[in-house]
Amino acid sequence: MHDQRLPHQRPRTARTIFPSPIGRQRTRFSLTLVGAAIAMLGAGSIASCDADRATGPSAEAIATGRDIFRFDTFGDEKFWTDTLRMHEVIQAAVTPGVALSVGLKVDADALPQAVKDALAAGEVDLNSTATTLALLKMSAVVGLKGDVQTVNGRDTLLRVGTTCALCHSTVDDSFAPGIGRRLDGWANTQLDPGAIIALSAALTSEQKAVYNSWGPGRYDPRYNIDGQNTPVVLPPAYGLHGVAKETFTGDGPVSYWNAYVAVTQMHGQGNFTDPRLGISIEQEPDLVTSKLPALRDYQLSLRTPKPPAGSFDAAAAQRGRAVFTGAAQCASCHAGSTLSDINSGKLHAPSETGMDPRYAARTAEKAYRTTPLRGLFQHAPYFHDGSAATLADVVAHYERTLDLSLSTIQRRDLIEYLKSL
Repeated sequence: MHDQRLPHQRPRTARTIFPSPIGRQRTRFSLTLVGAAIAMLGAGSIASCDADRATGPSAEAIATGRDIFRFDTFGDEKFWTDTLRMHEVIQAAVTPGVALSVGLKVDADALPQAVKDALAAGEVDLNSTATTLALLKMSAVVGLKGDVQTVNGRDTLLRVGTTCALCHSTVDDSFAPGIGRRLDGWANTQLDPGAIIALSAALTSEQKAVYNSWGPGRYDPRYNIDGQNTPVVLPPAYGLHGVAKETFTGDGPVSYWNAYVAVTQMHGQGNFTDPRLGISIEQEPDLVTSKLPALRDYQLSLRTPKPPAGSFDAAAAQRGRAVFTGAAQCASCHAGSTLSDINSGKLHAPSETGMDPRYAARTAEKAYRTTPLRGLFQHAPYFHDGSAATLADVVAHYERTLDLSLSTIQRRDLIEYLKSL
């Protein structure tokens, strides 16, 4: 659920934000004590979205949150359309074949049966932009919302925006590769958001080079804040119930990150303040804040998917659990039911676990949270920067970093256990 403000719109100073094109906004480049106090109150109101729930969410709240997650752009069409002019790119050049090649997905449940039958019979032109507009008109492209109207007798894309589902939802390929039932909360590891952004004619060749450097399944949510380029992998949004802080660096709870992304990355029309990052954005009307509780309720309802049948050796995994808690020392950080020590307020310096420190240095906490291990079969590569391509690479990394002495059998059993999570 992301996009970046163009680098040439960013002041060349640290701890600043970019002027937003949406609504009325006040931008502070340095926070006074009074401003900081107000900012902390704003951050507290976001945190309270996660902390004040005394009882479980209602089915109605979850359903509302699902619609927000899938279809709400928070008014970001102004950025995608008026600034990046992506509607023109889509209209002119993005066929279904191109869309699928950069990891966009199609929701089969949004397609009428006649369209499914035509697709199955090979009667739909996947090399025509008109087909893309038809899919957008049916709200079938996961994470994109387009306003398609008939102009002079021809379907025309007037505006386009993005939703949370763009990066944090995929499909099960049950109809065809890239076409199937939605899997909300699954990281879209095939999505190449940088390549999509780089299609914009509003970018220079230098800017396009940065975006194209990210690759599938990666995104830099700080690039438009500080101008640095250390992309991270798109994380899953399932299995977060009971986890205190959602981000790789533990900057805040689920609603904090939803607000950060909606306002600073999607460029939706809303409010976000964090004095630790020197960010204070106020826009009227605020189209984000009132939706955060329901959005959180839906995300926290998304359960971790079970590994596919036959994808791991159950007996070896059982032995590997003992290695995880014992010889490999994993449970010292991946603790409790969430398999993370973040609920105790613990964050880790990059040097503790041999992580690249560059991304952490750009964040509010300057450290890394222990990632809760969930659905590991689904979202390789691993670590915040995707530096471990496989679970075997993860184990090898910690053997080196923590000076472990695992036998070949222990190593194999531990990998099978991780596959089972």
